[in-house]
Amino acid sequence: MAKAIQKIAMNAAENIPYDRLVLSQKNVRRVKDGVSIEQLAEDIGRRKLLQSLNVRPVLDENDEENGTFEVPAGGRRYLALGILIKQKRLAKSEPIPCIVNRVQETSAEEDSLAENLRRADLHPLDQFHAFKTLSDQGLDPDEIGARFFVSPATVKQRLRLASVSPTLLDLYEKDEIRLEQIMAFSITDDHARQEQVWERVSSSHMQEPYYIRRLLTETTVRADDRRAVYIGAEAYEAAGGVVLRDLFEQDGGGWFQDAALLEQLVFDKLKLDAEAIRADGWKWVEAAISFPYGHSSGMRRIYAEPQELSAEEIARYDALKAEYEKLDADYAEAEEADEAVEAKLDQLGAELDAINDRPQRYDPTQIIIAGVFVTLAADGELQVEAGFVRTEDEPLIETGDVDERGQEDAEGEDRSNGDDDGDGVVVNGRPANDGTSDDTEDEGIKPLPDRLVFDLTAERTLALRNALAGDVDIAFIAALHAFVLQVFYRFAPESCLEISLKSGSFSQVDGLAETSWAKELTERHEAWDRDLPDEAGSLWDFLLGLDEASRKALFAHCVSLTLNAVTEPWNRRPKALAHADVVAGSLQFDMVEAGWTPTVALLGRLTKARILQAVREARGEEAAQLIDHMKKDIMAREAARLLEGSNWLPEPLRLEVDEAATDAGDAVAGGVSDEAALDGDAAELPAFLADDVNPSSDEPASDAGDEADRLQAAE
Repeated sequence: MAKAIQKIAMNAAENIPYDRLVLSQKNVRRVKDGVSIEQLAEDIGRRKLLQSLNVRPVLDENDEENGTFEVPAGGRRYLALGILIKQKRLAKSEPIPCIVNRVQETSAEEDSLAENLRRADLHPLDQFHAFKTLSDQGLDPDEIGARFFVSPATVKQRLRLASVSPTLLDLYEKDEIRLEQIMAFSITDDHARQEQVWERVSSSHMQEPYYIRRLLTETTVRADDRRAVYIGAEAYEAAGGVVLRDLFEQDGGGWFQDAALLEQLVFDKLKLDAEAIRADGWKWVEAAISFPYGHSSGMRRIYAEPQELSAEEIARYDALKAEYEKLDADYAEAEEADEAVEAKLDQLGAELDAINDRPQRYDPTQIIIAGVFVTLAADGELQVEAGFVRTEDEPLIETGDVDERGQEDAEGEDRSNGDDDGDGVVVNGRPANDGTSDDTEDEGIKPLPDRLVFDLTAERTLALRNALAGDVDIAFIAALHAFVLQVFYRFAPESCLEISLKSGSFSQVDGLAETSWAKELTERHEAWDRDLPDEAGSLWDFLLGLDEASRKALFAHCVSLTLNAVTEPWNRRPKALAHADVVAGSLQFDMVEAGWTPTVALLGRLTKARILQAVREARGEEAAQLIDHMKKDIMAREAARLLEGSNWLPEPLRLEVDEAATDAGDAVAGGVSDEAALDGDAAELPAFLADDVNPSSDEPASDAGDEADRLQAAE
């Protein structure tokens, strides 16, 4: 006979006045966690009690109910109700919904434990959707946060997560995507792009949130880019642009999604700024986001000069200076500090500085032939380089008493004077002879014959060379004079030294103008250009007046501009390049110390085989194996991270090392041995690579592009 199934009888629900309830000491919850009691009281006051208290009757010594009930489960709700009573928002005798457990088969501790353990936490995805529903109902993040005791920023984060592609959220619900990855995908609202990136990373070893963010923003422009700073987020968004923001990580202002729109806004604003500058009277203004290195090569530079002081300003300056010097001298002899005197000195110094730092202005006669380059500085500020004179805009240079056309006319007139003896040679309007004629001079003394002049000046030249060789200082100044004429002056008088100086600009190299070396050279050149006299005729006296250190510095600057260590396919120059290594060795020059680092752009121009070889040289074979399965673009990015701080250099940047020194154990420039890398540098690998030292052999070896890379490397 089958055993009868015992029916379950549910505990009765009763409304029990609050003042008949007491908190049980058998509640297992001891540690404060989650929403505070005060916050729970506010929530109950807003939406009333959503869950009944679990109570047990209190028995007297005869095991009879005495009319009170203890609360073993629901103690936080009980305490929250007590706060509402203290606030006079709830009566002491208010009936409280309770579930009364009169069954003695379980203990109060067991009831408390069961209620807390059996309660499942809300899945984050359910919370995302719930906040989204409240938002769709018209509640803003501040109000939602206030109702559920979370910050508005937290609500915005949850709402952003709810906007991720439903396909990815389904994968998250199935635990196939981590929460950190969903947070990374929330950086954009483009569901198609999110799914495209997931398809790319899901089959690779690179699934870290930072890498997902990088892929989602690879076609965007960072907010700290000079173009974005120049336009500003407000103007960009007003034009219809979208700024991607990361609510979970520091993003430096986010990313401007529409790079084409941003570029157009930059061009339009640059055009307006250029037109405003041209209104000052410049002949031309050329504007661009950036200019190649050497863009102003071959142009003369003019500079603004401080406005001249009026007689009143000069008198005031002299009076202030005299007062300052007297007060400063008296104060220097004082035994104690005097704040009033120090304040007066500061005031006088500020007034003197204000006069010295008066506005500068360009010569109006120079502005009409000069132009301006307008571009963006690294910090996004407008950079104005003014005062450049193009060759075709230079005023006509007179030579002697006549200009070029006048000289031509004079020569025509000389030729029209005729040739008395019919030999076809005319000197200074008169027929020339061999210098041996004793003909009678009819009209004064005739000029010396050309041949005699040549012979005499040849003797003078040799004697002058001999004298110059005996005076090192003047020889140095003469060479410096010739250099400066060629570097800083156009159409300047020729030097008697037949020294030729050439300087290449290499403007075809992208980004060269933005390097620290190019900027230092440009700043140094402009500083000297400002100090040098405007007229070339005054240069010699200027150089004589310089101190020795300044002469040497100017000489080094001019010589530095002639150095050319570029390897050109059409002009190999092996001996010149070998000499460049000699110069570098003498300077103890090293590209790493100069600030060169391998960039992703550089590594992307190499074959995969060369990228791996670079990592192998710098970090060892183990590090190379960590990335050898990656696609080329990913490999280049991760190789750049691995090479950071390794002092690795590509072959063209390495200084040739003496073989004997290498055999003796010296490290080859630009790399370290595999043993050294395995012993030391391997420990410095990034965590996302160090954790994956055994990449799966099931990963496809390459795609079609990778195969092409291998073939290129093999060639």
